[in-house]
Amino acid sequence: ILRQAAPSVATILIQGDSGTGKELFARAIHEMSGRSGPFVPINCAALPESILETELFGHEKGAFTGAIARKEGRFETADGGTLFLDEIGDMSPAIQAKVLRVLQDGEFERVGGTQPIKVDVRIISATNKNLRREIEARRFFEDLFFRLNVIAINLPPLSERREDIPLLARHFLEKYCRKNHREIKGFSPRAMETLITREWRGNVRELEKSIERAVVLTRGEYIEPGDLFDEIPLEQDLKGEIRVPFGIPLEEIERKIILETLHRTGGDKKLTAQILGVASRTIYRKMGQLQGENDNEPENSEDSGTDGGEN
Repeated sequence: ILRQAAPSVATILIQGDSGTGKELFARAIHEMSGRSGPFVPINCAALPESILETELFGHEKGAFTGAIARKEGRFETADGGTLFLDEIGDMSPAIQAKVLRVLQDGEFERVGGTQPIKVDVRIISATNKNLRREIEARRFFEDLFFRLNVIAINLPPLSERREDIPLLARHFLEKYCRKNHREIKGFSPRAMETLITREWRGNVRELEKSIERAVVLTRGEYIEPGDLFDEIPLEQDLKGEIRVPFGIPLEEIERKIILETLHRTGGDKKLTAQILGVASRTIYRKMGQLQGENDNEPENSEDSGTDGGEN
């Protein structure tokens, strides 16, 4: 979707939890778009309404106390390029109305100005909110939503794409080894298993910072679980439910249930096997398939659920 949409002039709405990489995707779209102007980001949740208005549309000299000179806004700066409106779900109704006008007419006025300014700006917006619910609550304009949502890209949380974790982990390891002039060969099997089974509420951003920490603190050739986090929880909450999207293949359901159960048991394969009612060797084999490794379970493990004393 990203590659197909990039060369067009259509607006794009990127939805996903914090830390899933929405701005990274927006930058990639701009780089593939062929637009000659700059990529200009702004976080709509980080600024008060009055400041956000000036940042977006600029102001004329004397428009308000302290406006000692004319200022160009982000729409002008992004002319010929891409304006990335991050956390657009936090934008006030007054600012929403002005953004809607730019999308409809391709022009706006600076704060305190009377002359319309025409711009050629491609809009990419992002939010971690459910905008349809915001519309129902009358906090977001439906017309603006339809203008922004011509093409929708939904970024799933890292916990729903655990197969990406080894690739991301190796990428961040190489990145921070270069930055810190370290030579680390990789992750121990236990460390990689910990990465794959962790919940990652902070998504890719949390993963990146955990690996940066490990690169700085590890003393060995391979990163171990203790290098990744301040502490490894010994007990996990075994309550709650595991949600499976409608239409997901049976093999994917099995994989998801095993990984989530491993996470909630703190990576204890024996307990995971007991909860799921399968042999320990099944858990070892499935984890080996996921990590691209051979089955590490001892040959003498029994189908009754024992695993040779290994957790």
